Amino acid sequence: MIIVPEERINAFKAKGWWGDTTLDDLFRKHVAAKPEEIAVVDPVNRDAILGGAPARLTWAQADSRVDRYVAALTALGLGKDDIVAFQLPNVAELCLLYAACIRLGIIITPAPVQYREHELTSIVTRTDAKAIITAARIGKHEHAAMMMGVKAAAPTLEHVLVIGGNAPDGTLDLDRLADDQDSEALANGQKAATAADICADDVVTICWTSGTEAQPKGVPRSHNEWIIMGLGVSDAADLQDGAVLLNPFPMVNMAGISTSYVSWLILGGRLIQHQPFDLPVFLQQIREEKIDYTVAPPAVLNLLLQNERLLGGIDFERLRSIGSGSAPLSEWMVRTFYEKYGVQIVNYFGSNEGASFPSAQKDVPDAAERAALFPRLGPDFKWKAILHDRLATRLVDPETEAEITDAGIPGELRVKGATVFSGYWRAPDINARAFDEDGWFKTGDLFEIAGDRKQFYRFVGRLKDVIIRGGMNISSEEIEGHLQGHPAIADVAVVGAPDQNLGERLCAFVVFKPDHVADMVEINRYLTQEKQVAVYKQIERLEVIDVLPRNPVGKVLKRDLRLQLTETGAK
Repeated sequence: MIIVPEERINAFKAKGWWGDTTLDDLFRKHVAAKPEEIAVVDPVNRDAILGGAPARLTWAQADSRVDRYVAALTALGLGKDDIVAFQLPNVAELCLLYAACIRLGIIITPAPVQYREHELTSIVTRTDAKAIITAARIGKHEHAAMMMGVKAAAPTLEHVLVIGGNAPDGTLDLDRLADDQDSEALANGQKAATAADICADDVVTICWTSGTEAQPKGVPRSHNEWIIMGLGVSDAADLQDGAVLLNPFPMVNMAGISTSYVSWLILGGRLIQHQPFDLPVFLQQIREEKIDYTVAPPAVLNLLLQNERLLGGIDFERLRSIGSGSAPLSEWMVRTFYEKYGVQIVNYFGSNEGASFPSAQKDVPDAAERAALFPRLGPDFKWKAILHDRLATRLVDPETEAEITDAGIPGELRVKGATVFSGYWRAPDINARAFDEDGWFKTGDLFEIAGDRKQFYRFVGRLKDVIIRGGMNISSEEIEGHLQGHPAIADVAVVGAPDQNLGERLCAFVVFKPDHVADMVEINRYLTQEKQVAVYKQIERLEVIDVLPRNPVGKVLKRDLRLQLTETGAK
């Protein structure tokens, strides 16, 4: 299924930004070139996650299993342009089942393992998925049994397929079905793959992203749209062919798929799976597997430098790059990792829709700048990272639509280019709002121009996440960025608390570090004296919380925090 407009395809191929190579071509290339080298490795704690012993598969073993999955899916009548939903943790089979679906032209729509019947039914019905692949249990939850409720509510869902054994009544054991395929069935699978005749512009996935809409939006991406993202990751992190990658992010969206699965296929290295995030296991895998590259949230990287004994035994001759993002980075953390261990921290800004530009050492060598700033992409500046000539950006006043070219003025980031998707799945009304009349995608992210030559952007918040206090717009992310540096605060989220007089007042939900505490007076003293922010940006309500609510990929669920304020009322 090709949904990218033909003129867009032709334009990007003419520039050499897109090509004719598919993800299956990449997989087959490595099978042929290095059949006996290890390709994919299970989490060491697989038994606790899904059951069974951890596997280490060579490229040849992986390909053999992909062939069997192809035959099994074909035998079930699944093929080109059918949609199959996935709900699996990061185990080896997930990589192989992705490869099997890609080979057959089946469109993958993955869901986080935390989703339950309500969210899954929505995904299945909105895509008309014919099958869903899961496990009997993931952690302590009985996922396969839950899927029977999804099947009852979704008329198109024909099969609930289970890996890892123990398939309950009404579901199919996909591993057993794959094992039972004879030579004729394997040949039929190969014929189906050949007949699918997939191309680099076919849709590979429909991932799901939250936003201002009532329901998550489906983001379709093709082979070319994924490959360019994987190239951007490997280039920004200076990764070489054969790199060993440790993936702690769920393979359900841009963060998990581009930084792990697609980069793995491009580099032909070794993919080490990890989930759920467990710091001791994560560090064990870095040590034992001799990792070249991984990703981690800023808070984890800060913690490691604050407790350097945890870094003992890590081969920093191998681990030269770590990706991070989704929250402000600490200048101290970025600088210390490089000066003490030789590790460059790549600061990523990106979205499922394809607004992606890394702040990498090759373009932003200064630690303070790389922690807070991103390259301003456009014809006026030249950068070394390959994505930076393939994506154009501009800042726009969301009220007047006037372009912003002066420093220090917040505006909505608009993007165009080869990384950006063509529109949400089956959502013409939303698409009409998502792109402006000149075809720029409205990211909903607020940036301001910075740097001595106006060569950088500084992220200041989400357009939908502005607190309006007495007519003054305040970026919650700005205040959060300041409070992250408070010596007593481990985690923080700032939202607008309803107020009859001012509209909203600033409320901080704070997680304190162990054996630390601070009251609102002290916190505001820190803001005004240490960070020298305006008085009207002081915290006016403080809520102490044990842990911030987050979605499956780590974003704070501010709507849940706002709901708490609505339910408890003004204080």
